[in-house]
Amino acid sequence: MSRPQNAQPTSSVDRLVVKLPPFVPPDPELWFCMVERSFEASGVTSESTRFGYVLGNLDPRYAAEVRDIIINPPATEPYATIKEALIRRLGTSQELRTKQLLGQEEIGDRKPSKFLRHLQNLAGNSTPENLLRTIWPGRLPQNLQTVIATMKDKQLDEVVEIADNIMEATQT
Repeated sequence: MSRPQNAQPTSSVDRLVVKLPPFVPPDPELWFCMVERSFEASGVTSESTRFGYVLGNLDPRYAAEVRDIIINPPATEPYATIKEALIRRLGTSQELRTKQLLGQEEIGDRKPSKFLRHLQNLAGNSTPENLLRTIWPGRLPQNLQTVIATMKDKQLDEVVEIADNIMEATQT
């Protein structure tokens, strides 16, 4: 059977496939930020569709953490509910991260910039930069502490770059 000459072809999309990143158990908050950017880029706005995608991307051992929600999903806001539960149940509390930050978190074999990012992640968004600027240098090797102590007027990004360069130059 043929189409009339002036008829336009029709197309429909029943399902949109969204590629989500692998679940990040140590940082479910980061994972949900990545997932939400994927949903936005793909135009996925439905709570139930988002809920389904999250379920489809959870490893069974992490799904077990939200078994109650999976078995009996709420009638409204199922995605928001599972998101909040995974962050709360699997994520590290801000209190614990702050204790870790203020404790003796050490640089180890990390570059100064990577160590600072680690401290920033522990600190969360509510910690002022000047606190990190006080903690970070004191946890660096002594040769870096001496140089950084003279850079109080420079932006933190500049100081970090200099610290990385010094560490690279002094490693054998």
